[in-house]
Amino acid sequence: MAHGRDLTPVKKKNRARDRIKAIPMRKCIALGGERPKNELIRFVVAPDGYVVPDLEAKLPGRGLWLSAQRDVVNAASAKRLFAKVARRNAEVPEDLADRLEVLLVTRCVGLLGMARRSGSVVSGYEKVRTYLQNGKAGLILAARDGAIGGRRKVRNVAPELTEWDQLEGFELAQALGKETVVHVAVAQGPIADRLAVEFGRLAGFRSSLELEKP
Repeated sequence: MAHGRDLTPVKKKNRARDRIKAIPMRKCIALGGERPKNELIRFVVAPDGYVVPDLEAKLPGRGLWLSAQRDVVNAASAKRLFAKVARRNAEVPEDLADRLEVLLVTRCVGLLGMARRSGSVVSGYEKVRTYLQNGKAGLILAARDGAIGGRRKVRNVAPELTEWDQLEGFELAQALGKETVVHVAVAQGPIADRLAVEFGRLAGFRSSLELEKP
């Protein structure tokens, strides 16, 4: 008879389930329900009394969370929810939602530039189609002002991937150091995952152009 160590087989952990459980949840002060942290935006009231977006969720102070949607931000501002929840004076810029859009665009452009420097991004119609066909992509991006026909053909190569079209062509070009860009694919990995989060938040401020299937 064995003594000391318990030799009972240990069940393997369900890693997918553990990852789901590990996603932090936060309560939206406008809608009331809890949602995954990466679908919301954190705000704090600065010492001077102004409401400040905290996209990195690292600033000191009590966090005030809102769903990443333009109408939710506008409603919270109109109803003075920041002051009510914080229980202190909270000055909100009239163009808070527009400022958030600019900040989110800047984050997306910056992350895409990081992907370029790491060699994990391709652009151009043929290169992106080949990348998708080889199963290397974790993210598809398209210029929102790009031709519909070309965008549809690219998207149909990998219909299981979400196409994000929140950036204009010149913004994609800025990120990739090119003159013009319409089609972009990002390799599977951490950067693609981070970009998906940021584009998901930006989509609440810049709606996606729906493409009908052929």
